[in-house]
Amino acid sequence: MSVQSPLPPAGSGEVFLTEGGTETEIMYRHGFELPEFAMFTLLENPSAVTAMRGMFRDHLDVSAEFGLSFLLTGIDYRASPDWGAKLGYSPQALADANIAAIELLRDVAKGYDGQIPRLLVGGILGPRGDAYNLNQNITAESAEDYHSVQLTTLKVAGVDFASAQTFNNVPEAVGACRAASKIGVSLSVALTLDSTHRLKSGISLSQAITEIDAQTGDDAPDFYLINCSHPVEYEPALDNREWVKRLRGVRPNASKLEKIALCNLGHIEDGDPIELGQQLADLSSRHPHMDIFGGCCGTGAEHLREIAMRVASETV
Repeated sequence: MSVQSPLPPAGSGEVFLTEGGTETEIMYRHGFELPEFAMFTLLENPSAVTAMRGMFRDHLDVSAEFGLSFLLTGIDYRASPDWGAKLGYSPQALADANIAAIELLRDVAKGYDGQIPRLLVGGILGPRGDAYNLNQNITAESAEDYHSVQLTTLKVAGVDFASAQTFNNVPEAVGACRAASKIGVSLSVALTLDSTHRLKSGISLSQAITEIDAQTGDDAPDFYLINCSHPVEYEPALDNREWVKRLRGVRPNASKLEKIALCNLGHIEDGDPIELGQQLADLSSRHPHMDIFGGCCGTGAEHLREIAMRVASETV
């Protein structure tokens, strides 16, 4: 990536938390509906904004308690052109929503000045299609054009970084990386694995990371993450080869259930927060360069606290 990353080099000793599964938390723990799973629509609802602020403060409180840095995102996963149009947003209204999302996060972060070593605010690029589908028609060129829209707005908003999350194929990740590099936004790519321990497109994690790096060259992402996958899904994909050094952390689901099953439950699955925390601590112990840990679907402050407590003890 030609843009300077705001993070220190991997393995520097500084550990970063992220928020948990904001969409599932706001839906099932706070009772707000998300049309098309789009949390940015709640910015128009004052009571929902109050709930979001409280949720993010709960997550940041964990970081402050354990003295860990924080990468704060969590509102704009679906704030891209196709999803915005589906929800009735004009291009300008969608841009305004993206900026409002970042402003809300930045305002919450102000309350933690001096309490968290490094607190960075970023935006999320979600996939153009559904993360659980193949998205076979996407090309690197079309993905670059598509994601340029949101990335341009995030640049205007002055984000510290952007994260492409729940990506499941190489071409879309390549396009997003090229767009971020041209626009001048630091970008990481979070890939999602299913019960086959591979991306939905069929490629292995090692192949995906290697191919994305090869196809992007100087435009390669700052680093990679795994998100929206439980350890039972991603652990078999990990080994000790060179490519793993490009993988900087994980944001797992709380439950071991497959994603489609989770979507059809109609309620949140907490899984076992203690077990999840220990699994991430074990991962940190085996791969000391990994220093970014958080959650995805079903996780909240309880999970983050178990993760922080155990990972922090591993890095002392």
